[in-house]
Amino acid sequence: MRDKTAFKAVDDDCYRALAATQIENPVVTPCSHSEQDWAAVQPLTLASIGQMEYWNLTLEEAVRITMAQSDVIRDLGGTVLRSPATVETYWNPAVVETNPRFGVDAALSAFDAQLTSSIFGAKNDRALNNEFFGGGTRLLSQDLLVQQTQIAKRSATGTQFAVRHYTDYDANNAPSNLFPSAWNTNFEVEARQPLLQGAGVEFNRIAGPSTTPGLYNGVLVARLNTDVELTDFEIAVRDLVSNVENAYWDLYFAYRDLDAKIAARDAALETWRRINALYVSSRRGGEAEKEAQAREQFYRFQEDVENALAGRLLGGTSVNNGSSGGTFRGGGGVQVAERRLRMLVGLPPSDGRLIRPADEPVSAPIRFDWQEITRESLVRRAELRRQRWLTRRFELEQIASRNYLLPRLDAVARQRWRGFGHDLIHSDSTGRDRFDNAYMDLVSGDFQEWQVGFELNMPIGFRQGAAAARNAELQLTRARAVLREQEHIVLHDAANAVAEFDRTVVVTQTAGRRLDAARHQLDAVEAAYDADKAPLDFVLEAQRRLAEAESSYYQAMAEYAVAIKNVHFAKGTLLDYDGIVLAESAWADKAYADAAERDRLRGRPRVLNYASARQPVVGGGAYDQQSLESNPLGLGMPVPTEPVATPPADPPTDVEPLPPVPLPVEPTLPDEPTMVQPMALLPTPEATRADVTDARAE
Repeated sequence: MRDKTAFKAVDDDCYRALAATQIENPVVTPCSHSEQDWAAVQPLTLASIGQMEYWNLTLEEAVRITMAQSDVIRDLGGTVLRSPATVETYWNPAVVETNPRFGVDAALSAFDAQLTSSIFGAKNDRALNNEFFGGGTRLLSQDLLVQQTQIAKRSATGTQFAVRHYTDYDANNAPSNLFPSAWNTNFEVEARQPLLQGAGVEFNRIAGPSTTPGLYNGVLVARLNTDVELTDFEIAVRDLVSNVENAYWDLYFAYRDLDAKIAARDAALETWRRINALYVSSRRGGEAEKEAQAREQFYRFQEDVENALAGRLLGGTSVNNGSSGGTFRGGGGVQVAERRLRMLVGLPPSDGRLIRPADEPVSAPIRFDWQEITRESLVRRAELRRQRWLTRRFELEQIASRNYLLPRLDAVARQRWRGFGHDLIHSDSTGRDRFDNAYMDLVSGDFQEWQVGFELNMPIGFRQGAAAARNAELQLTRARAVLREQEHIVLHDAANAVAEFDRTVVVTQTAGRRLDAARHQLDAVEAAYDADKAPLDFVLEAQRRLAEAESSYYQAMAEYAVAIKNVHFAKGTLLDYDGIVLAESAWADKAYADAAERDRLRGRPRVLNYASARQPVVGGGAYDQQSLESNPLGLGMPVPTEPVATPPADPPTDVEPLPPVPLPVEPTLPDEPTMVQPMALLPTPEATRADVTDARAE
């Protein structure tokens, strides 16, 4: 006979090996479209270089597409993969408001009328020791039917109203019964009014019907939670828009940086060709070391071009990466920056086109008033508004917590009408004997009962209530301290944004002068080299300096555009600056009419000093967002200009051709040697080099 224990051990091992260690896939409803088709086009890489089709995208169009494609608010940190539960989405405010435990409707449901009803039948067959309790018999046989119905409702003042109907049927073998079977019915109304704890509109709309200190789930608290979530949604949208602008100017700089490196590579290629021609013919100036030096310079710039085109997976400009709006971190390369912009906008990784910024950075003079910035920052910054909502919630909770320091004293009043009869009801009760049916006896009103009294429930010491009041006070003190510190940080952010803006103004002018000087230096060195008055090292060094100066200039221009955006970010007007307005869906017209009517009927009730029947004010009305046209600073987006596409010079046969890219526009800058120029001297988009030259000549 085989051992059953051995079979069990084998079966357990098989289960652990085959079933317990398997990973199962969940069964979910498929999406409406195939994600594989969404990303069917292979992304652009260095291996797919060819004649590119460009998509000249304006910043306004990028923001518009982002708003249309952002049901889930995206970021650059991969939060949607790492922590999907914390991701802000289009549905989050509605999810919070419709929460069945803590939402507004859940809080209002505490004041809904409740209908409860029950009906039970029973059969009793027992022996009794005392025939008095059996109505004259010690062997009781009884049939019972009990039906109860109640409608109860709590009012906003804390009053509990109840209407009850009770009916029972009793048929037993007691010899002393008037009828072998009888019906009892009664109708009862009850009102229970809290006089101390739990009384008043203010407390009930803050704490709800809860009798537990510290548990606040009233209508006002639920509404404040929704307002906090709406502010969180606004913050997420603002950060998304800021990141889209950051990615847009990162891509702009990537193109300009590629332009500079292509120009430097083409210049190095021309120099190498000239030296190589002398080297082949063994003429003076074509020494082997010079040919190798020129060739090394070319391949250095070729490597820079390839990296500038493909890019590296480095962190780009993003919110809170050194500054609240985002510190410029360009240099990732065209293709990497383009894919990052596509990801933020909500586009596929590739669609066969290469996005190219059609807008140029703002170059017009701009003034920011510091007093206006500080005022707007403290009023319009979304983080401060969110903390103010939380502070207001803790203020309301502190008001409600004091109510728990009062004893529970309720005034109770009941009125009851009774009816008794052999039958329950007859359609025609005219001329029938007394107690013929229970409902005839009930409506006669002969049997009425009432009860009036008080009910007191008071803990000795109020330890839990005192703890709730102290906790609410500490929560409010903490919230106010956090709000005050947030205001300090917001002002620091505004100061940093303004200082960064002023820095980019000065640095942009300096970088432009450097670029102008680098071009003159290269022209002079090349002329001297052609006249055999300068060595090759000077030419190669001048080419490198020009490439660095050109890249630095356009980096300064991109930083200037980001700095303008960051000032609006710091003072809370970024959405207005980009023409974005957030709005909630409207309620039904009858809801507005009912709310106005209820507010009119509420009046000014007279209450005791421990409770209030007037709903406290929690908000100051709709948040008035300024439109782009009403911006007092008069800031807007510049008119987009079409970049010029110019192909580079033909490289040697071992170098792959690059796609045409827009070359940089030659900057127009004054020649004064002063360190800082006023903003009025910065060239406007409409200015030309001839205009600036004529102005200097005058």
